[in-house]
Amino acid sequence: MTYSYTQISQYLGCPRRYRHRYLDGWQEKDTRAPMLFGRASEQAVAALFRREDPAAVLFEQWGLCKDMDLTYSGNDTWDRMLQQGVQLLERFAQDGRVRIRRPRSTQQIQFTRTLASGNTFVAYVDAIGELDGTPCVLEWKTTSARYPEEPAGISALDPQLVCYSWMTGIDEVAQVVFVRKRLVEVQYLRATISDEQRQEFATLVDDTVRRIESGLFLPHSGIRFPQDPCTTCPFLGLCLDKRDLVEAGLVRKPGVDLGLFDELLH
Repeated sequence: MTYSYTQISQYLGCPRRYRHRYLDGWQEKDTRAPMLFGRASEQAVAALFRREDPAAVLFEQWGLCKDMDLTYSGNDTWDRMLQQGVQLLERFAQDGRVRIRRPRSTQQIQFTRTLASGNTFVAYVDAIGELDGTPCVLEWKTTSARYPEEPAGISALDPQLVCYSWMTGIDEVAQVVFVRKRLVEVQYLRATISDEQRQEFATLVDDTVRRIESGLFLPHSGIRFPQDPCTTCPFLGLCLDKRDLVEAGLVRKPGVDLGLFDELLH
């Protein structure tokens, strides 16, 4: 069996949701504009380091979604998001803080690790390069709101960054956050991951895999206001047995789904 960070985080969030997604074959429909735009933006950033035209790549990839019935957030439109994306790419290129050597082999890299159980863990890293001259693992993020920068070092608590450090063996990690707002901004958030954090994450993965393979998929309701992740969970219709919600938000692909495509396009 092959596992990924996405699978582990899904199970920890709600074991029942994990079962719906990875064992029963239910998937959320790709109708969220921010998610699809983020995927297009990542391809454009990769093109920039290959010395291709990133704006043209963004227009091509985002253009595939133009006629889709997408769900947009706030005042977003297809054209507005494209304009912001181009501005962010220009700002990122002007900053010149990130360098990637051998961009054809050090972007979207797959790493695999054999777990204590004999299963395989896989991770796809956006890039390995340098931020301000310091070698590090790089992760691209596209969002409509700034990531927190205080207190100092808070990025080191991001479990996905810890995962990438564990998989690559590289202490230094960084998130490059492309913030879509009225005045676009690119954030550069560094973190140093310790050996202790990597060891704790390895233990967490092994423990979670044991629980998954024991068949424990008890529901973990998030309904406790004001924290209510259940209300935004795409699988809510299944838990409530509401066929209209299921048909509106999900499609089913029978069979065990390893979710590796999701991991590639995290």
